[in-house]
Amino acid sequence: MSQLLSIDQGTTSSRATLYGGDGEAVATFSQPLTQHYPQPGWVEHDAEEIWLGQLDCVRKALSGSEAGSVAGIGITNQRETTVIWERATGKPLHRAIVWQDRRTAEFTESLKREGVEPMVRQRTGLLLDPYFSASKLTWLLDAVPGLRARCERGEVCFGTVDSWLIFRLTGGKSHVTDLSNASRTMLFNIETLEWDDELLRLFRVPRAMLPQVRGSAAHFGHTSAAVVGAEIPITGVAGDQQAALFGQGCFAPGMAKATFGTGAFVVMNCGTRPGSGEGVLSTIAWQLPGETVRYALEGSIFIAGAAVQWLEEGLGMIEGPGEVEALARSVADTGGVYFVPALSGLGTPYWDPYARGVIAGLTRGSGRPHLARAALEAIAYQTVDAVRAMEGAGGVLLSELRVDGGATRNDLLLEIQADLLGAPVLRPRCTESTSLGAAFLAGIGAGVLDTARIGSLWALDRRFAPRLSRERREEMHRGWKKCVQLSLGWAK
Repeated sequence: MSQLLSIDQGTTSSRATLYGGDGEAVATFSQPLTQHYPQPGWVEHDAEEIWLGQLDCVRKALSGSEAGSVAGIGITNQRETTVIWERATGKPLHRAIVWQDRRTAEFTESLKREGVEPMVRQRTGLLLDPYFSASKLTWLLDAVPGLRARCERGEVCFGTVDSWLIFRLTGGKSHVTDLSNASRTMLFNIETLEWDDELLRLFRVPRAMLPQVRGSAAHFGHTSAAVVGAEIPITGVAGDQQAALFGQGCFAPGMAKATFGTGAFVVMNCGTRPGSGEGVLSTIAWQLPGETVRYALEGSIFIAGAAVQWLEEGLGMIEGPGEVEALARSVADTGGVYFVPALSGLGTPYWDPYARGVIAGLTRGSGRPHLARAALEAIAYQTVDAVRAMEGAGGVLLSELRVDGGATRNDLLLEIQADLLGAPVLRPRCTESTSLGAAFLAGIGAGVLDTARIGSLWALDRRFAPRLSRERREEMHRGWKKCVQLSLGWAK
């Protein structure tokens, strides 16, 4: 059977996985990605490091396989991260500004005061927030000398990370993106499916620097033989959360998944029309050949696994993420300790870039295990807040939540999640749904898969059922909400 290559460019790592036609991973290779923090609230990546790390992973993944057996390549990526490069040479013109970056908080606040947010929301499904690409691009156009004039002359490309990788993989021949990534830039109209002139004027972005937009299972170009050793079609592209929704087989409206990575993202399929609700994003999920666009509701959590990473790197409390479950299990509860990990502001449903982290409820009896457990509970509480907002927007109660991502190896986290959500949490056998979703989209784009076949490949590993009483669950959540209020607006 044909093989499919998935390129998964995350926030903390570069990875390439070769899949067989049955969705089983044949080989996978990864490299860590350096995080740069030039100022408080600023987060950057070296775009050239992204490219070289990913290229190394791709070459290794293909080294043991006949390239001719690879039917297509799928790409999935950290979304909103903003890259600019020279069209003629492919040279980055600034470090990539990462989705977590908050440097444009004051700018987006000024736009809110001008009263333009309803227009932005109506056209993009998004809220005015530094999270999205548009304000980051405005900052770059103002900060890099001569950049705006070069962009207007067509000498500079802008793209999210998928565009950057495709440009380099094709030897500079393709400057493209897909609908799902375009919908996260805050420059794309999710109903007309075009770059929006009024939004481009609002953010002062030259149209000449934008990529062409295609469906999620389409032809994006061929890899250059001089770059990777073979010409292989790139046939699937989606932002990481949309790819995970696809990889989880959530093809029907009302089905939802949560991905636990550096951040956590809850996404619900809402069919062929955009949804809307207070504090919830509406976004394009995907478009398959010959079909109408599918939309999704999304709850965005900026700090999830990164909260555990902070326990390791910021506090030196653990030596690695693998230690946190055993440490947290050594106590029956948090002893009243709450941790609000607003280390990059708060997302759904608060959308406060000025929120800052809070640890509350400490006593003389509090220790490392209580804080470790509070960190896991914080991930689950934020997910609950996002789900409740989405239920209000979609008018439906979730009967189950499918989960994926690296943190789902932590059974205690999923036990806590089920308890605090009050609904079953389902972990599939393959928890790398983001990477798998990109491969599946590539398979559809290459004509070797369809959604019926993909749906049949989803298999359950474990179902986590809630155990807490409703009264206890609500009592704990009230304590969480009180601590969130302490966090909001802290740095304003």
